[in-house]
Amino acid sequence: MGRGRRYDDEPKLNIKKVIATVVAIIVLIMFIISIKNLLSSSPTTKEVSIAETYFPVYTNTKWGVIDNNGKLIIDTTYDEMIIVPDPKTDLFICITDVDYENETYHTKVVNKNGETILTNYQNVQAIENSDDTDIWYENNILKFEQNGKYGLIDFKGKLILDAEYDDIYALQGSQKNIMIEKDGLKGLVNTSMGEVIIKPEYNHISTLTHTYENGYKIEQNGKYGIISADAKMIFEPKYDDIKKVASNEYYVVVQNGKDRLINSNGEDVLTTGFDTIEQINGENIIIKQNDLYGVMKTDGTTVIANEYEDLKYVYGDYYIAKKSGNYGIICVTGDTIIDFTYTSMEYIKTADFIQAEKENYKTDLINREFKVALADVIISELNLENGYIRVRQNDEYEYYNFQFEKKTSQEVLTTSTLFLVKENGKYGYENKRGERIVDCIYDDAKEQNQYGYCAVKKDGLWGALKSDGTVVMSPSVNLDEYLYIDFINNWYLNKDLNLNVYTK
Repeated sequence: MGRGRRYDDEPKLNIKKVIATVVAIIVLIMFIISIKNLLSSSPTTKEVSIAETYFPVYTNTKWGVIDNNGKLIIDTTYDEMIIVPDPKTDLFICITDVDYENETYHTKVVNKNGETILTNYQNVQAIENSDDTDIWYENNILKFEQNGKYGLIDFKGKLILDAEYDDIYALQGSQKNIMIEKDGLKGLVNTSMGEVIIKPEYNHISTLTHTYENGYKIEQNGKYGIISADAKMIFEPKYDDIKKVASNEYYVVVQNGKDRLINSNGEDVLTTGFDTIEQINGENIIIKQNDLYGVMKTDGTTVIANEYEDLKYVYGDYYIAKKSGNYGIICVTGDTIIDFTYTSMEYIKTADFIQAEKENYKTDLINREFKVALADVIISELNLENGYIRVRQNDEYEYYNFQFEKKTSQEVLTTSTLFLVKENGKYGYENKRGERIVDCIYDDAKEQNQYGYCAVKKDGLWGALKSDGTVVMSPSVNLDEYLYIDFINNWYLNKDLNLNVYTK
C-alpha cells in the first residue's frame, strides 16, 4: 500500500514529451549524416542491368560467342561462324566437319554451359529470313535432318514436323511462315499455329502483299490463285497472274495481259479506264495510264486526273504525288497541300509523320496536319519501339517524340545511366541527376547503348566506357570505315552490319 502511494506521489512521466524528444534527436542525426555524405561523396551512377544476351564474335580468324558483358561464353576456336538464332536464348549452333569440295558439314547445338543439347536430332540448323532491310533467324523454330529428309523442332527439342520433306526454308520477308518442299512442290507451315496450312501441292507460294495477314498467292501449272491466312481457298489457281495489291474486299488479277479489279466473289469491279492498278485504299483506286498516275473510284468515276509521275496513298483523302521530278502532297479535291519542292517523300506509318528530303540532303519532318514540324534536320535515329526521333540540327543532336515535342535524352533513354553532353566542342557524360561523371575530353562519342557501353573517340581512335563511366578500352582502334560504331566491353561491331557480329 505504502509503496503504491509513494509511487503515485512521484512526478508522472510525460510520454508525449519523451517521444517528441526522441524524434527530434533522430531527425538531427539523419540531417548530420546527410550533410556528411553530401560533402564527402562524389557523383556516382549505377550499372545497366538487362537480361542476358548473346552475340557471335570473330577474332584471329576464329569464331565464338560472348554475352552482353563481353564475357566469352564459347571460346573463339571454331572455323565457321556460330549461329545465335535468338540473342535472348542460350542456344548456339556450331558448324563442324566442313567439306568444302563436297559441300557437306555437321552441326552441334550447345548451351551457355558448353553442354551439347538437342542430341536426338541430326544436323540442326537455324532458319534464316530477310526482307529489304533486315536479316534474321526465325524464332523458336529449327530445322533438322534425318535420312536425307527435313523436319522442324522448337528450341526445347519438341517435334513440330516430322522429317518427311525434301527441303524446309523461310518464306522470304514474312515472319512465322516456313516453306516446305516435297516431290518438287511447295507448301507452307505457319509456326504460330504449329501446323501445315498449305499442303505441298503448288509450284510457288508468296505473300499476297507485304504481310501474310492478307493471304498467300499460289501458283499451280502456270495459273495463280489466293489462299487466306487461315488456310481458306479464296480463288482457285485460274488467273494468268495476281498482283501484290489487295484490300479486305478487292483484288487485282491479270487476264490476257490486262489488269482487272475483282471482289472476293470473283466478280469484275473495274476493267477499263487504266493500264494498270497500283494501289487500293477503300473505294479509291490508284491507277496508271500512259505512264501517268491518277485515282479512280470503284464505280469508274475519276477522282484525280492522270497527270502525276508517281502517286502513293497517305491517309484520309491525301496522297504523296510527284510532278516535274519533285514531290508534294495533294488532296482528292485536286488542291495542292504541300508544294512540289522535295526530292523524295515517304509516309512513316508507324510513327504517323512524313519524311521529306531536300536537294541539300537535309530533311523536313511533316506532321499529320501537313505542317513542317522540324526543318532542315538529319535523322540519326528513328526508334519505333520507344517512340522517339534523334536528329542533328545545327551540329547539335536533339530528341523528339512522334508528336514533335522536344525531349531530353534522360526522358527518352529511360534505361540509360549515362547521357552524352558537349562542352567546348568536346564530349563527356552526365548521370540522371545531371552530375558530371565523365569529363568532356573526347573528340566524338555515342550515347550509351542498351548493354551499358559508351563508344568514345580521341585522337582519331575509338574505345569504350562502362555504364559507370570507367574505361574498359582506351581509344585504340581506327573505325573510319565503319558506318555504325558500337561496343560491348572491348569488342566492337563488325563493319558488315548484316552479320551483327562483334570483333576485336
